[in-house]
Amino acid sequence: MAKLQLSLLCLLALSVTVVRCDIYLHSPRGSNNRLDEANRNRNNANRLFDSQNNNRGGYNVGGTYFYEGSDVHFEWTNQHSCNDENNACDLIVQYHCDDSIRDGSVRATIPNNVARCQDYNCETDLKYGMHENMAYYENCRNRERNQGLFIADRNLRGTTAIFTRQNNNGNRYGYECPEEREYYPYWEPTPWKDVVIMTSTVSRCEYYQSESQNVKSRFSCIVPSPYFQYYRRCRGRNSFVIPVTQAGCEAITWNFGRDARRARCRNDITDDPTDPAKGGDANLILNATWTEYPSHGIPAPDCVEAPWSRDNHLGNGIGGFPNTYNWTMPNLNHEFCVFRMRYNISTSDYDPWSSTADWTALNSDRPNRPTNVPIWEQVRLSETEGRERGYEFEQNPVVDVFGLDNLPLRLAINTNQFGRTFQDRTHTTASRARPEELQDAVIHNVQVRGKRGNIVQTYPGVEYDFVPNRLHVAVNDYVHFQWTGSNTNPNNNDGQGRRGTDRHNVVALSGEVYDERPPQELGSMELVYGKLGRSYPEHLDSTTFLGFSRRDLDDLALLTKSQFRGEMSELDDAGTYYDLGPRQVTAIGTYHYMCTRNNNFSNRSQKGRLVVGVQSVVQRTIGENGGSIMVSSGGSRASASQTQVIVPRGAFTSAENLRLERWESPDCQRLLESLGSSIYGTGETVSDCLAIFPERTLTDSNITMSVTLRLKKESAAASVRVYQTTTGAANSWTEVTVTSTENQMVMFESRGGGIFVAKETPDILIIASIGAACLIVLFIILGAIIYYKRFPEKMSSARRNLGRKITYARRSLQDKV
Repeated sequence: MAKLQLSLLCLLALSVTVVRCDIYLHSPRGSNNRLDEANRNRNNANRLFDSQNNNRGGYNVGGTYFYEGSDVHFEWTNQHSCNDENNACDLIVQYHCDDSIRDGSVRATIPNNVARCQDYNCETDLKYGMHENMAYYENCRNRERNQGLFIADRNLRGTTAIFTRQNNNGNRYGYECPEEREYYPYWEPTPWKDVVIMTSTVSRCEYYQSESQNVKSRFSCIVPSPYFQYYRRCRGRNSFVIPVTQAGCEAITWNFGRDARRARCRNDITDDPTDPAKGGDANLILNATWTEYPSHGIPAPDCVEAPWSRDNHLGNGIGGFPNTYNWTMPNLNHEFCVFRMRYNISTSDYDPWSSTADWTALNSDRPNRPTNVPIWEQVRLSETEGRERGYEFEQNPVVDVFGLDNLPLRLAINTNQFGRTFQDRTHTTASRARPEELQDAVIHNVQVRGKRGNIVQTYPGVEYDFVPNRLHVAVNDYVHFQWTGSNTNPNNNDGQGRRGTDRHNVVALSGEVYDERPPQELGSMELVYGKLGRSYPEHLDSTTFLGFSRRDLDDLALLTKSQFRGEMSELDDAGTYYDLGPRQVTAIGTYHYMCTRNNNFSNRSQKGRLVVGVQSVVQRTIGENGGSIMVSSGGSRASASQTQVIVPRGAFTSAENLRLERWESPDCQRLLESLGSSIYGTGETVSDCLAIFPERTLTDSNITMSVTLRLKKESAAASVRVYQTTTGAANSWTEVTVTSTENQMVMFESRGGGIFVAKETPDILIIASIGAACLIVLFIILGAIIYYKRFPEKMSSARRNLGRKITYARRSLQDKV
């Protein structure tokens, strides 16, 4: 097993060695190691983790909570592209929950010497921020680094896992393990649980998911504490490292009693199991154990095609919208959690996933010398000529492009950045159980991203905006408004109200003032409230906003739930944090809203759109790796598993943003009538309408999506028909082949989107059989009439025979009585 594991580690050496291109989390808010700094730059880049990001990134505070079962809306910017031909890219989102996790109150890095902490316990010294714990870091600091990794020409100053190609000096960042930060999947146990891998190479998804610690256990070497203390305290800190292979671990066997008696520093070994006074064994033999750590016991992470982004740009993706990922919060029920997002990119100058490469042999023969990566082969040169002309993988090589010795060109190549990891982590976040009255509710979160300032002052952060900026919900769903902010932004940052402060509110925008057709929102079928281009709010006395009560509208506008009076014209006396709590949406329509303090036309905009339809709406991006998307079948998340679309692996050749909408039959009929059509087919409609967008062909000819549609009643399999149309050709209906019908569910296959509905029609065979029998009876009757008219004497004879039979039957019945 040790050989197998080591070979796997060699393969992983550059797999996700994750090139300085920063990543910043905007929702939930990433800290980038900030903690309420009042200046543009963070004070301490080593506080909790190694981000590799620009010092100006991050948000001062960011703590919010999410109810389990509600969506966590991840939104970020990454600088050097992803899912683009310029690099190979992976975006990895993870979370970690523990009672000891905290933001801290000082910006200093938590010590790794207990003597510098209160009560000689750094893990309980709450003034220091902490994510991973000290034991995790100490194991990393004393554990052998993976010798199968490609370190290029870097001079690593040590042999343990804190010394890596990106961290060759072994610098400490909180209690983070540098080797674990740079490689995924990591081979040692880690507290981080995987949410999603967004990758430019979806063919590796199956590998990523199967190797995740969510589902696969890890092994590590456990060394007896006295043995470890003996070597570290009696023979020097660098005299022993914890092995990372099974063979190396099981080779450790030690006559502790003999060696400890010889040690002058025996009194320093606090866990001495040979002390006779404590009932110890003077001849004790100690062995290390190769120990299995169970998987996290949670589902494998999602793995999808990464959203496209361009080079040298910390901005939006395709269509002008931020790159996002929605994750349904599981039932963690924990107050102290943190998310992290890692951005791993590699160049195409070598194949990091080569199964035949010997990466240790490709390292340089000694530090700061050219490596043995055969760059010369890529330009069709021999090794001798290639090295002579500078085609080597080394720091800033000078290449002779034409081989004339008179045109040297220096390349900007940094060997510790060809394959590089960036990350950002959130401030402490909570996951909470739902109140009893919301157990089956569908809850949508609306929060605020960004910080005070203009676009230059906030960069590489962003200006204020609601997240998600556009949200589709169904009537009777719940919307949870919540946000946070800081009082310590730089005082000269632009903005309204008291200098340096973040404040927000929500008020409905006033309507359009001249004849201007609003954009059509498919499925809303109702009024548009407020005009997105306006800058004035609607008066509360005439406001219709989501069907919220007047009290809630007052609260959203003036923050009365957490603020009693004070100077509130620009919200100055309000606090930085606000939580309305989940509120039920009871009125359909398209609603536009704003923040009165921060919406400053031509300078900055803080507005949002919330579309409430009679239908349930859910959307998800699915790529080549496939996936599933479910929509509720009755306004309750408890029924969300009943109507779904499953996209098999390989069905899509590129990422598609699938949107599912469920329309109840009357609403579906009204929508179709507005399109000049109606629900097709005879018989009873036995399902709601399911709309799948986009409405074009989505899959290759040989692969289909599997669709499951919930029926309103149990129906005979042979009697259910499914029909499909589109909003662009609503009068054109086609019948879809049904694959099965059971347990009030009908299953069918489809290659694209559209509107689908199930109808129950009488069984054709039964109808045909009844019709045939009726025809036979009719022919018999007609034949008899024609026969007896032609032969009247036969009719008289038949009557006499029938009369005698009736008389006989009566006498027989009387005898029996």
